[in-house]
Amino acid sequence: MKKILIIGSNGQLGSDLSKEFKSKSAIEIATLDHTQIELRDKSSVHKSITELKPDIVINCGAFARVDDCEENPAHAIEVNALGAAFVAQASAEIDAVCVYISTDYVFDGSKNTPYLEDDPAYPLNMYGISKLSGEHMVRSCSPKHYIVRTCGLYGLVQLEGGNGGNFVETIIGLAKEHKPLSVVRDQVLAPTFTKDLSAAIAELIDKGGFGTYHITNSGECSWYQFAKTILDLAGLKTELTPTTSAEYGAKAKRPAYSVLSNKKIEQIGINAPRAWAKALEDYISLRT
Repeated sequence: MKKILIIGSNGQLGSDLSKEFKSKSAIEIATLDHTQIELRDKSSVHKSITELKPDIVINCGAFARVDDCEENPAHAIEVNALGAAFVAQASAEIDAVCVYISTDYVFDGSKNTPYLEDDPAYPLNMYGISKLSGEHMVRSCSPKHYIVRTCGLYGLVQLEGGNGGNFVETIIGLAKEHKPLSVVRDQVLAPTFTKDLSAAIAELIDKGGFGTYHITNSGECSWYQFAKTILDLAGLKTELTPTTSAEYGAKAKRPAYSVLSNKKIEQIGINAPRAWAKALEDYISLRT
Protein backbone atom coordinates (compact mmCIF):
# COMPACT_ATOMS: atom_id res chain seq x y z
CA MET A 1 0.00 0.00 0.00
CA LYS A 2 1.34 3.45 -0.96
CA LYS A 3 1.20 6.29 1.52
CA ILE A 4 0.63 9.78 0.15
CA LEU A 5 1.16 12.92 2.23
CA ILE A 6 -0.66 16.05 1.10
CA ILE A 7 0.72 19.31 2.48
CA GLY A 8 -1.78 22.18 2.33
CA SER A 9 -4.66 19.76 2.62
CA ASN A 10 -7.24 22.40 3.60
CA GLY A 11 -6.76 24.42 0.42
CA GLN A 12 -8.75 24.09 -2.77
CA LEU A 13 -6.34 21.77 -4.55
CA GLY A 14 -5.25 19.88 -1.42
CA SER A 15 -8.86 19.15 -0.55
CA ASP A 16 -9.66 17.76 -4.00
CA LEU A 17 -6.44 15.74 -4.07
CA SER A 18 -7.43 14.14 -0.77
CA LYS A 19 -10.80 13.18 -2.22
CA GLU A 20 -9.21 11.89 -5.43
CA PHE A 21 -6.76 9.59 -3.68
CA LYS A 22 -9.28 8.42 -1.07
CA SER A 23 -11.36 7.05 -3.94
CA LYS A 24 -8.51 4.75 -4.98
CA SER A 25 -7.64 1.38 -3.49
CA ALA A 26 -4.27 0.48 -1.95
CA ILE A 27 -3.53 4.11 -1.03
CA GLU A 28 -3.22 5.54 2.47
CA ILE A 29 -3.68 9.30 2.82
CA ALA A 30 -1.97 11.55 5.35
CA THR A 31 -2.74 15.28 5.42
CA LEU A 32 -1.13 18.34 6.96
CA ASP A 33 -2.52 21.87 6.93
CA HIS A 34 -0.78 25.11 7.88
CA THR A 35 -1.57 24.60 11.58
CA GLN A 36 0.27 21.26 11.55
CA ILE A 37 3.37 22.07 9.51
CA GLU A 38 5.33 25.31 9.09
CA LEU A 39 6.94 25.35 5.66
CA ARG A 40 9.32 28.15 6.69
CA ASP A 41 10.73 26.00 9.50
CA LYS A 42 13.14 23.31 8.28
CA SER A 43 12.86 21.30 11.49
CA SER A 44 9.04 21.33 11.37
CA VAL A 45 9.07 20.09 7.78
CA HIS A 46 11.74 17.46 8.41
CA LYS A 47 10.02 16.11 11.55
CA SER A 48 6.59 15.93 9.90
CA ILE A 49 7.76 14.14 6.77
CA THR A 50 10.29 11.74 8.30
CA GLU A 51 7.89 10.68 11.07
CA LEU A 52 5.03 9.99 8.65
CA LYS A 53 7.34 8.24 6.15
CA PRO A 54 5.15 8.66 3.05
CA ASP A 55 6.03 7.21 -0.35
CA ILE A 56 4.85 10.39 -2.08
CA VAL A 57 4.73 13.98 -0.78
CA ILE A 58 2.50 16.47 -2.61
CA ASN A 59 3.32 20.05 -1.64
CA CYS A 60 0.28 22.26 -2.21
CA GLY A 61 1.33 24.72 0.47
CA ALA A 62 1.97 28.21 -0.89
CA PHE A 63 1.81 31.93 -0.29
CA ALA A 64 -0.35 32.50 -3.37
CA ARG A 65 -1.88 35.95 -2.93
CA VAL A 66 -0.12 37.54 -5.88
CA ASP A 67 -0.39 41.19 -4.91
CA ASP A 68 0.50 40.45 -1.27
CA CYS A 69 3.71 38.80 -2.48
CA GLU A 70 4.78 42.20 -3.83
CA GLU A 71 4.24 43.70 -0.38
CA ASN A 72 6.00 40.88 1.46
CA PRO A 73 8.61 39.33 -0.84
CA ALA A 74 10.56 37.76 2.02
CA HIS A 75 7.51 35.77 3.10
CA ALA A 76 6.92 34.66 -0.50
CA ILE A 77 10.49 33.36 -0.79
CA GLU A 78 10.38 31.69 2.63
CA VAL A 79 7.20 29.74 1.85
CA ASN A 80 7.34 29.16 -1.90
CA ALA A 81 11.09 28.64 -2.36
CA LEU A 82 12.76 27.71 0.92
CA GLY A 83 9.70 25.76 2.03
CA ALA A 84 9.81 23.85 -1.26
CA ALA A 85 13.49 23.07 -0.64
CA PHE A 86 12.80 21.80 2.89
CA VAL A 87 10.02 19.51 1.61
CA ALA A 88 12.17 18.23 -1.24
CA GLN A 89 15.16 17.58 1.04
CA ALA A 90 13.09 15.68 3.60
CA SER A 91 11.39 13.70 0.83
CA ALA A 92 14.75 12.74 -0.67
CA GLU A 93 16.03 11.66 2.74
CA ILE A 94 13.32 8.98 3.00
CA ASP A 95 13.41 8.23 -0.76
CA ALA A 96 9.90 9.63 -1.28
CA VAL A 97 8.64 11.18 -4.50
CA CYS A 98 8.20 14.97 -4.22
CA VAL A 99 5.39 16.70 -6.11
CA TYR A 100 5.55 20.51 -6.25
CA ILE A 101 2.65 22.62 -7.54
CA SER A 102 3.81 25.63 -9.55
CA THR A 103 2.23 28.32 -11.68
CA ASP A 104 1.79 29.85 -15.12
CA TYR A 105 3.18 33.06 -13.62
CA VAL A 106 6.72 31.79 -14.09
CA PHE A 107 6.30 33.06 -17.68
CA ASP A 108 6.31 36.68 -18.86
CA GLY A 109 3.38 36.38 -21.29
CA SER A 110 5.30 37.53 -24.38
CA LYS A 111 4.40 34.35 -26.25
CA ASN A 112 1.04 34.15 -28.05
CA THR A 113 0.78 30.35 -28.21
CA PRO A 114 0.51 27.96 -25.23
CA TYR A 115 3.70 27.65 -23.22
CA LEU A 116 5.67 24.41 -23.31
CA GLU A 117 7.53 23.04 -20.31
CA ASP A 118 10.95 23.93 -21.71
CA ASP A 119 10.09 27.49 -22.76
CA PRO A 120 12.27 30.07 -20.99
CA ALA A 121 10.78 31.27 -17.71
CA TYR A 122 10.87 35.01 -17.00
CA PRO A 123 8.46 35.84 -14.16
CA LEU A 124 7.10 39.38 -13.94
CA ASN A 125 6.11 39.40 -10.29
CA MET A 126 7.34 38.26 -6.89
CA TYR A 127 4.92 35.36 -6.74
CA GLY A 128 6.26 34.00 -10.02
CA ILE A 129 9.84 34.58 -8.91
CA SER A 130 9.28 32.72 -5.64
CA LYS A 131 7.56 29.77 -7.36
CA LEU A 132 10.25 29.51 -10.04
CA SER A 133 12.84 29.53 -7.26
CA GLY A 134 10.86 26.73 -5.63
CA GLU A 135 11.02 24.75 -8.86
CA HIS A 136 14.82 25.09 -8.95
CA MET A 137 15.02 24.00 -5.31
CA VAL A 138 12.93 20.89 -5.95
CA ARG A 139 14.96 19.91 -9.01
CA SER A 140 18.24 20.26 -7.13
CA CYS A 141 17.14 18.62 -3.86
CA SER A 142 14.91 15.74 -4.98
CA PRO A 143 15.90 13.34 -7.78
CA LYS A 144 12.40 11.81 -7.74
CA HIS A 145 10.13 14.77 -8.42
CA TYR A 146 7.18 16.05 -10.39
CA ILE A 147 6.73 19.79 -10.91
CA VAL A 148 3.19 20.57 -12.03
CA ARG A 149 2.50 24.05 -13.39
CA THR A 150 -1.14 25.05 -13.56
CA CYS A 151 -3.29 28.15 -13.96
CA GLY A 152 -6.33 30.06 -12.62
CA LEU A 153 -7.39 27.55 -9.97
CA TYR A 154 -10.83 27.37 -8.42
CA GLY A 155 -12.34 24.69 -6.19
CA LEU A 156 -15.21 23.94 -3.85
CA VAL A 157 -13.37 23.76 -0.54
CA GLN A 158 -14.36 27.21 0.75
CA LEU A 159 -18.00 26.18 0.42
CA GLU A 160 -17.35 23.37 2.88
CA GLY A 161 -15.81 25.47 5.61
CA GLY A 162 -12.31 25.60 4.16
CA ASN A 163 -10.09 28.62 3.80
CA GLY A 164 -9.36 30.87 0.87
CA GLY A 165 -11.59 31.84 -2.01
CA ASN A 166 -11.45 32.03 -5.76
CA PHE A 167 -12.30 34.21 -8.73
CA VAL A 168 -15.56 32.37 -9.44
CA GLU A 169 -16.88 32.93 -5.93
CA THR A 170 -15.76 36.56 -5.95
CA ILE A 171 -17.68 37.25 -9.16
CA ILE A 172 -20.79 35.42 -7.94
CA GLY A 173 -20.69 37.15 -4.56
CA LEU A 174 -20.38 40.64 -6.05
CA ALA A 175 -23.05 39.93 -8.66
CA LYS A 176 -25.50 38.82 -5.98
CA GLU A 177 -24.94 42.18 -4.30
CA HIS A 178 -25.61 43.83 -7.69
CA LYS A 179 -22.22 45.52 -7.61
CA PRO A 180 -20.73 46.65 -10.93
CA LEU A 181 -17.76 44.59 -12.06
CA SER A 182 -14.68 45.71 -13.96
CA VAL A 183 -12.50 42.82 -15.20
CA VAL A 184 -9.34 42.86 -17.31
CA ARG A 185 -9.65 41.76 -20.93
CA ASP A 186 -5.95 41.84 -21.82
CA GLN A 187 -4.81 38.87 -19.72
CA VAL A 188 -5.47 35.43 -21.24
CA LEU A 189 -5.42 32.20 -19.23
CA ALA A 190 -6.87 28.69 -18.96
CA PRO A 191 -9.09 28.58 -15.84
CA THR A 192 -8.69 25.24 -14.09
CA PHE A 193 -11.06 23.33 -11.78
CA THR A 194 -9.10 21.68 -8.96
CA LYS A 195 -11.27 18.56 -9.30
CA ASP A 196 -9.96 18.04 -12.85
CA LEU A 197 -6.39 18.95 -11.93
CA SER A 198 -6.42 16.46 -9.06
CA ALA A 199 -7.52 13.62 -11.31
CA ALA A 200 -4.77 14.43 -13.80
CA ILE A 201 -2.11 14.66 -11.09
CA ALA A 202 -3.13 11.25 -9.75
CA GLU A 203 -2.83 9.80 -13.24
CA LEU A 204 0.54 11.49 -13.78
CA ILE A 205 1.96 10.02 -10.58
CA ASP A 206 0.66 6.61 -11.64
CA LYS A 207 2.09 6.55 -15.14
CA GLY A 208 4.40 9.48 -15.81
CA GLY A 209 8.16 9.86 -15.68
CA PHE A 210 9.69 12.37 -13.29
CA GLY A 211 10.03 15.96 -14.50
CA THR A 212 8.07 19.14 -15.20
CA TYR A 213 4.52 19.08 -16.59
CA HIS A 214 1.78 21.55 -17.48
CA ILE A 215 -1.79 20.64 -16.54
CA THR A 216 -4.81 22.92 -17.02
CA ASN A 217 -8.33 22.70 -18.33
CA SER A 218 -8.32 22.96 -22.12
CA GLY A 219 -8.83 26.13 -24.13
CA GLU A 220 -8.28 29.74 -23.17
CA CYS A 221 -10.10 32.96 -22.38
CA SER A 222 -9.53 36.41 -20.92
CA TRP A 223 -10.43 37.11 -17.30
CA TYR A 224 -13.29 39.22 -18.69
CA GLN A 225 -14.60 36.28 -20.75
CA PHE A 226 -14.22 34.06 -17.72
CA ALA A 227 -16.29 36.48 -15.61
CA LYS A 228 -18.99 36.76 -18.28
CA THR A 229 -19.27 32.98 -18.54
CA ILE A 230 -19.53 32.69 -14.75
CA LEU A 231 -22.42 35.14 -14.71
CA ASP A 232 -24.16 33.41 -17.62
CA LEU A 233 -23.86 29.92 -16.10
CA ALA A 234 -24.92 31.13 -12.66
CA GLY A 235 -27.91 33.01 -14.12
CA LEU A 236 -26.82 36.30 -12.61
CA LYS A 237 -27.02 39.79 -14.03
CA THR A 238 -24.94 42.78 -13.05
CA GLU A 239 -22.96 45.46 -14.84
CA LEU A 240 -19.78 43.93 -16.27
CA THR A 241 -17.23 46.19 -17.94
CA PRO A 242 -13.97 45.17 -19.62
CA THR A 243 -10.86 47.06 -18.58
CA THR A 244 -7.11 46.90 -19.18
CA SER A 245 -4.36 45.85 -16.81
CA ALA A 246 -3.00 49.40 -16.86
CA GLU A 247 -6.39 50.85 -15.96
CA TYR A 248 -6.99 48.25 -13.25
CA GLY A 249 -3.65 49.04 -11.61
CA ALA A 250 -2.90 45.88 -9.60
CA LYS A 251 0.26 45.95 -7.48
CA ALA A 252 1.75 42.91 -9.23
CA LYS A 253 2.30 42.84 -12.97
CA ARG A 254 0.64 39.83 -14.63
CA PRO A 255 1.55 38.15 -17.94
CA ALA A 256 -0.69 39.11 -20.85
CA TYR A 257 -0.77 35.50 -22.05
CA SER A 258 -0.09 32.58 -19.71
CA VAL A 259 -1.88 29.63 -21.30
CA LEU A 260 -0.03 26.35 -20.72
CA SER A 261 0.14 23.52 -23.26
CA ASN A 262 -1.11 20.07 -22.21
CA LYS A 263 0.79 18.34 -25.03
CA LYS A 264 3.39 16.71 -22.80
CA ILE A 265 0.86 14.87 -20.63
CA GLU A 266 -1.00 13.80 -23.77
CA GLN A 267 2.24 12.36 -25.15
CA ILE A 268 2.47 10.00 -22.18
CA GLY A 269 -1.13 8.86 -22.58
CA ILE A 270 -2.97 11.19 -20.21
CA ASN A 271 -6.01 12.92 -21.66
CA ALA A 272 -5.93 16.70 -21.34
CA PRO A 273 -8.56 17.92 -18.87
CA ARG A 274 -11.89 18.94 -20.44
CA ALA A 275 -12.66 22.38 -21.82
CA TRP A 276 -12.59 25.13 -19.20
CA ALA A 277 -16.21 26.17 -19.84
CA LYS A 278 -17.46 22.58 -19.32
CA ALA A 279 -15.49 22.35 -16.08
CA LEU A 280 -16.92 25.68 -14.93
CA GLU A 281 -20.44 24.48 -15.73
CA ASP A 282 -19.81 21.43 -13.53
CA TYR A 283 -18.48 23.62 -10.72
CA ILE A 284 -21.52 25.89 -10.84
CA SER A 285 -23.87 22.88 -10.66
CA LEU A 286 -21.94 21.36 -7.72
CA ARG A 287 -21.94 24.53 -5.64
CA THR A 288 -25.74 24.95 -5.75
